[in-house]
Amino acid sequence: MSTDAGFIDYVHEQAGLGSRLTSKKMFGEYGIYLDGKIVAVAADNSLFLKPTEAGRAFLPNVVEARPWPEAKPWFVLDEYLDDTELLQKLIRATAEALPSPKPKQSTKPRKATKAKKP
Repeated sequence: MSTDAGFIDYVHEQAGLGSRLTSKKMFGEYGIYLDGKIVAVAADNSLFLKPTEAGRAFLPNVVEARPWPEAKPWFVLDEYLDDTELLQKLIRATAEALPSPKPKQSTKPRKATKAKKP
């Protein structure tokens, strides 16, 4: 089962982080990004936070599950979706704990330049 767009709208509304929080559809599910860093995924209408020690420190009860069968366990945030303050802390702490994304390399082939004759 894939995630509904309405669920993503709900996550954005509950997080209250405005344009800093974005989402990108991926294979019927969604990646959730804060300032360009992937911090969570939505799968089967559940929210999974990327596991970090910083995020774990804010969770009153840590529940882990796999967002898809091949994935490592992530923190399940479904019971915290209605707590905007905690959700913001979890997302921000996770983003701060993660490295910045690497710049993408161009996939366009470079044009060959002709060597100048002396």
